[in-house]
Amino acid sequence: MQDKEQRAVQSIEVGGRLLLALANSPTPLSLRDLSSRSDLPASRAHPYLVSFGKLGLIEQQSDTGHYALGPAALQLGLTCLHQLDPVRAAWPVAQRLAAASGHAVALAVWGNLGPTIIRMIEAREALHVAMRSGTVMSILGTATGRAFAGALPPGRVEKTTALALGDSGDPRTLVFEGHSDALRDAVAELREHGVTRAEGRPVPGVNAFSAPAFDHEGEPAIVITALGHQDRFSAAWDSDIATAVREAAAEVSNRLGWRPR
Repeated sequence: MQDKEQRAVQSIEVGGRLLLALANSPTPLSLRDLSSRSDLPASRAHPYLVSFGKLGLIEQQSDTGHYALGPAALQLGLTCLHQLDPVRAAWPVAQRLAAASGHAVALAVWGNLGPTIIRMIEAREALHVAMRSGTVMSILGTATGRAFAGALPPGRVEKTTALALGDSGDPRTLVFEGHSDALRDAVAELREHGVTRAEGRPVPGVNAFSAPAFDHEGEPAIVITALGHQDRFSAAWDSDIATAVREAAAEVSNRLGWRPR
């Protein structure tokens, strides 16, 4: 039985368009521009702005008369960021990706030992790979690891690896010595395609695409990976599954407050 449509308050939805228009603008907006972006006549928009002003959700600049988000909106945003959980944000997106594609989908975070699987959704058809919650993935030998390597700030990969090995010296002299080219390749691959790829490696016959989701500060908070048998999982950069992984990561990034710069 289908769920009944929940009752909504239309006036709140209408007024919310004004707040969303301000949230999507890098600068304060005049009443004219704000009305245009929210598709509301100025005469209709103004009473909403007055009410939002009383609540502290917006404020009007005294010198220009332009409108901007107010201190109450800032508090809402800060509280939302404090409550955000990357795993909770990514999990329903991963479930939809797995259901739509039929492929296995994994979520990974950057732990003390590197890329670590925290959630795994099995494929519709059995896929015999050693990926379970707690599995630490190869940084350069897997799509998941390369997605982190391509998105993390310079030096973070080497520093984490040094800490994992219990070495307090210069991390550049450790396991990544001689692998700078491979790291640059991961960065270039992610920038060009929006995903990283593993084609028949490290598991023969299994392909994978991975993409990082970013938090509000632009840090890679979580990586989403889809993988499947090569005869049913295209490794083409423009394949449907590559596009689906890119879009899934973008949705999670949006949920986490990241805005492309």
